[in-house]
Amino acid sequence: MHLQIPENAKQIIHTLHTAGYQAYVVGGCVRDALLGREAADWDITTSALPWQVKGLFRRTLDTGLRHGTVTVMLDREGFEVTTYRIDGEYEDGRHPKEVQFTPCLTEDLRRRDFTINAMAYNDKDGLVDVFGGQEDLRNGVIRCVGNARERFSEDALRILRAVRFSAQLNFQIEEETRQAMEELAGNLKKISAERVQTELVKLLISPHPETLRTAYETGITAVVLPEFDSCMEMPQQNPYHCYSVGEHTLVALTKIRADKVLRLAMLLHDIGKPLTHTIDSKGTDHFYGHGPEGEKLASQILHRLKFDNETIRQVRKLVLYHDERQKAPTARWVRRAICRIGSDLFSSYLEVRRADILAQNPIYWEENLKNLECVEKLYQQILEEENCISRKDLAVSGKDLIEAGVEPGKQVGVILAELLELVIDYPEYNEKEYLLKQIKRV
Repeated sequence: MHLQIPENAKQIIHTLHTAGYQAYVVGGCVRDALLGREAADWDITTSALPWQVKGLFRRTLDTGLRHGTVTVMLDREGFEVTTYRIDGEYEDGRHPKEVQFTPCLTEDLRRRDFTINAMAYNDKDGLVDVFGGQEDLRNGVIRCVGNARERFSEDALRILRAVRFSAQLNFQIEEETRQAMEELAGNLKKISAERVQTELVKLLISPHPETLRTAYETGITAVVLPEFDSCMEMPQQNPYHCYSVGEHTLVALTKIRADKVLRLAMLLHDIGKPLTHTIDSKGTDHFYGHGPEGEKLASQILHRLKFDNETIRQVRKLVLYHDERQKAPTARWVRRAICRIGSDLFSSYLEVRRADILAQNPIYWEENLKNLECVEKLYQQILEEENCISRKDLAVSGKDLIEAGVEPGKQVGVILAELLELVIDYPEYNEKEYLLKQIKRV
């Protein structure tokens, strides 16, 4: 078997071999190469000790000497080169207390999480697969190396990683591995929010975000996203829906493109429903005000998971306005909606609306999609006509108002806001001379 690996990785391996050491590309890059996928990183494992690696290459970075890792720089590209090691006892469910370097490749592969990530390769020796990773790749199986409970006890994040790999590769999780996940899911509380966030986003933007259902079934979301469990347990006895809130969310995730903000918005768009649930006299479920309530909850969740402020801003707004609609939309309504939602997010709002519709009762698709298409056409028309939809589009500025005699201060903002309301309703009024004449009236 011959795998195509980058020339720079080959050069590092050749240099180590020439110096008398073993060296292989290892882990995820081998898995991806076998699957015909493009690898994000090409990691190298070697029998050479860190100081020996550093002595062989002109440019290196001490990125993880404690754990045996040196980054070798070739042509401005970094390759992590790590000494074969055996991990010591894991005391916190995240990090080994100590590591022990070993001359044995098999011992190094034994400490890795899943069989499909525990393979090594070089052109001289070919594929080294001592734990059946290639067979699991062929069969589409996620299986822990050795004892699943031991692997998950070492690093609880592996429990979430199993679901993430399942979603990315469309693989099934082997039964013993799944049982261990269910038993030890509570250990995820020891994992930092940043690490959970990284795995959650990778799962969400995967080809199969609906695999989040597995995270619910194994008790993972009960720890890292308990609000989602409330959605999975919330029925929707309503003619517009044919799924529970949670199942609707899972379907909606599959109906929108794999963008971080869009998938997060779909994950959280109905997160406020359990808090706003009411039942009318006919037994029909309603969720009045779930958008504003969902925005608050989404903000709490995203802050808890340490997302950046810009992602939080965008997702919050999409959650707040995801159900914004009018029975017979007009250009005036669309302009107002653009102003509320933001010109930077309106096209995203349209994608969210479409995904939401396609996860509802199919008998209403035609009517709702026709309504949405009308909004999209009006939106395109507004863009083509360059209608004023935000304060920056106004033909007058705060400076113009002050020069026209308005006292500097809050009043300037008030007047600009009222002028914007005027031209959103009547785009033809967005002329500087006309608007300045309106100052006394507003």
